[in-house]
Amino acid sequence: MDSYLHLGEPADPDKYAVCKYRVTTDLPIEKAAEAIAAEQSTGTWTGISTLNTQIFNDLGARVIDITGDMVTVEFPTDDFSIEVGAVPQILSVIAGNLFGLGSLKGVRLEDVTFPKDILNQFKGPKFGADGMRKMLNRPEKPLVGTIVKPKIGLGPKATADYVYESGAGGLTNSKDDETLVDQRFCPIEDRTVAVAEAIDRLESEGIRMMHAINVSTRGDKIVELAEKVQSWGAREIMVDVITCGFGAVQALAEDPSIKVPIHVHRTMHGAFTKDPLHGVAMLPLTKLVRMCGGDALHIGTLGVGKMSGSSKEDSNLAACLGDDVPYKRMMPVCSGGVYPGIVEAIVAKAGMNVQIQAGGGVAGHPDGVRGGAKAMSQAVDAAFAGIPKEEYAKDHRELALALEKWGSK
Repeated sequence: MDSYLHLGEPADPDKYAVCKYRVTTDLPIEKAAEAIAAEQSTGTWTGISTLNTQIFNDLGARVIDITGDMVTVEFPTDDFSIEVGAVPQILSVIAGNLFGLGSLKGVRLEDVTFPKDILNQFKGPKFGADGMRKMLNRPEKPLVGTIVKPKIGLGPKATADYVYESGAGGLTNSKDDETLVDQRFCPIEDRTVAVAEAIDRLESEGIRMMHAINVSTRGDKIVELAEKVQSWGAREIMVDVITCGFGAVQALAEDPSIKVPIHVHRTMHGAFTKDPLHGVAMLPLTKLVRMCGGDALHIGTLGVGKMSGSSKEDSNLAACLGDDVPYKRMMPVCSGGVYPGIVEAIVAKAGMNVQIQAGGGVAGHPDGVRGGAKAMSQAVDAAFAGIPKEEYAKDHRELALALEKWGSK
């Protein structure tokens, strides 16, 4: 039978899923590349009597390029399940047993491009960036939000007060943190009702805002919980995609009873995205979240804040907003150590179609939550107008106080 190596052959985006792997090995890299293609398609550790030429030719993965430590592998569409939108099986193919191969010291899935046959199995975001903008009546400026802080500890009324103060200070968005769902000190029903009343109060004052209630729970209960919080007044829901699974996002997005945007948090992603030589990069995950129907997704701070990974975060921005897939655009969310002084730098990299949100950068302001919200809003207004933040701060006290406390980049 032929080798898995097909070097020099062009990628066929209509018939194959194309994956890029960064490989670290003591073997000749061609041997390591073949090991990946074999393990993830038709191969095993020894010759077998049940593998015939037709199976090998039709279903075997193909190594089509090796450049430095980057290996490009094509997987035929027939390697993937005919079940519509089967992310678990997709991940088993493109990011499965290869991480345990003894021939590899390290391997990292850096990117994947799916053919139309697979893309068309998914519906993408129900609302997306444009839908969220319409709901908030904010067609051009970046969305600007907060995360209720402390992460846990506030009760329903204190949470609702925080949300109200944030909206009164000019923020368009707020959200639960990733660890808060339905604890005794802040029951989800009581919290949702209280926050909904705060947002209704803001709306009566001419302010539009949405708060994402975290519904991250067991897979067989997540749609039911989302339906409940929606009935209690939630304008947006949130799900922790890595801990809940891509299927949870997809179930929420495709259920006709869910009529609010889905904010997707990526907590725990660093367990396999942080190592530059082993694991899975954030880019494939971003693409999968958009496919599954996330309306907004955390992407880091593009090299600026505490949770930034590297300049490669720019590719996640493009994956949220690019027109190379048949879906609505997904709102990229920049958060993690954000404060007013770095808003200008984020906008310079991200452009205007972004949601910028700060937790401590709002709650830690000398004038409290409303003052922090005003400072963040002023920083966004300055960036939108193209006015240097230091100049804008001369006429805006809250921004001036934030720059004095935290500095800027």
